[in-house]
Amino acid sequence: MKNTGSRSFRVMLMTFDLTPLWISLKTTLVTTVIVFFLGIGAARWVMNLPQRVRGIVDALFTFPMIFPPTVLGFFLLLLLGNNSPLGQLLKGMGMNLIFSWSATVVSGTVVAFPLMYRTARGAFEQVDRSVIDVARTLGLSKRTIFMKILLPLSLPGLMAGTVLSFSRTLGEFGATLMIAGNIPGKTQTLPIAIFFAVEGGDMRTALAWVGLIMLLSLLCMVLQGLWSFRSKATVSGR
Repeated sequence: MKNTGSRSFRVMLMTFDLTPLWISLKTTLVTTVIVFFLGIGAARWVMNLPQRVRGIVDALFTFPMIFPPTVLGFFLLLLLGNNSPLGQLLKGMGMNLIFSWSATVVSGTVVAFPLMYRTARGAFEQVDRSVIDVARTLGLSKRTIFMKILLPLSLPGLMAGTVLSFSRTLGEFGATLMIAGNIPGKTQTLPIAIFFAVEGGDMRTALAWVGLIMLLSLLCMVLQGLWSFRSKATVSGR
């Protein structure tokens, strides 16, 4: 009985399609890298804007957070579809963005960017301004102050934003389904695979995917917590 059960388990693993996992990981990693640099750059740029303009730009950057994912996906479909001006331009360049793997990256970037931007800006604003003022009086350039002072002091907050962006992209469903669709082996991410497994009555596959995505999210949070604890211990030691 034990040998039969082990053989059945091995057969199930061999026949289990792991493509949604690889697509989700590839999409999430690429999106997280893009959002990391975009969020930090946008936060730095907004902080240097005049107060009145800053509020308008901040609202525009945060706007995707208030939309339901399906509504956001609908607007992306209108913006990037083949009948839109931008879609026609991309089509003329030989690029078909809709219902491709690149569309999963676009949707993940749009939904995760506000999280990274808001977290990065909050981390920058929590840095003691007197430290920045002293650096300016010493003649340091804005670039040097940003790279040598502001970034290192904001690193715990930036890492928290990175983890949030990673988790948000990993769980993205609505916008991705709208502009990337459900193409097995191409655009079918873990959340989409869970939805269609449940819709098809395959609860065993859905539970397996749910357990896996929960494990990945929990692992990210644990690693971020350990890194934050180590950073605080290092600062305390100094």
